[in-house]
Amino acid sequence: MSTLEMELALARTVQSNGQHYSLEKLANHTLQKAFVVIGINTAFSSRKRRDSLRQTWMPKGEKLRKLEKEKGIVIRFVIGHSATPGGVLDRAVDSEDAEHKDFLRLKHVEGYHELSTKTRLYFSTAVSIWDAEFYLKVDDDVHLNLGMLTSTLAKYRSKPRIYIGCMKSGPVLSQKEDKYYEPEYRKFGEDGNKYFRHATGQLYAISKDLAAYISINSPILHRYANEDVSLGSWLLGLEVEHVDERSMCCGTPPGIQINHTTFLTVLIFSSS
Repeated sequence: MSTLEMELALARTVQSNGQHYSLEKLANHTLQKAFVVIGINTAFSSRKRRDSLRQTWMPKGEKLRKLEKEKGIVIRFVIGHSATPGGVLDRAVDSEDAEHKDFLRLKHVEGYHELSTKTRLYFSTAVSIWDAEFYLKVDDDVHLNLGMLTSTLAKYRSKPRIYIGCMKSGPVLSQKEDKYYEPEYRKFGEDGNKYFRHATGQLYAISKDLAAYISINSPILHRYANEDVSLGSWLLGLEVEHVDERSMCCGTPPGIQINHTTFLTVLIFSSS
């Protein structure tokens, strides 16, 4: 993607966040270079999960800054704000961020049914701050092996428009009682049909041209009920290489339900 398009992505994101800068100031805005931005999707109720990651694979304090400076690996917990901005939930995260300085705060109201919007805003915000080769989203109950992860991504750094993850094509669920119910199931054809192939939502990465595309087109990207389906739909009609990277899968076949404890123990990227 051209430099001009990247600048447009930045301008769109800045304007959508309610901030207005002159073209001269935008031109002088220097993005921080990085190899990969790792956004850890988290919630207000997930303090224990965040502490678990800080105690295992995620560096803290000066070590986190050193990883950014020397390796170009940026790691942030991604969270928005509560329905009552400035309330007790927001203040708790403010305090935690003041201590650890490892959050990326979004102008977004947190909620399980708003994950597609949050994902879209995460990529838009990240490309306005960092000029990275890859932008990765991971859930806060996933433990990563950073060495394995960066080696995997490095294999694809010379290729444009890359979408990497554990690809699946699960059933479109049309019953309201189903956890992953799809209200727009009729768009996918007859009952029993499957989704197009897309990466599972626990962990995936896209190249910077795709992140910029999401930022530029953010207002018109449709959001389905499930965040991983939404991302797959945004990229479906583009000249994108879908990489089914099995090292980014857990030990359970895609489409099989697994509980939280099992997921942490079977994921190939889990910390030792």
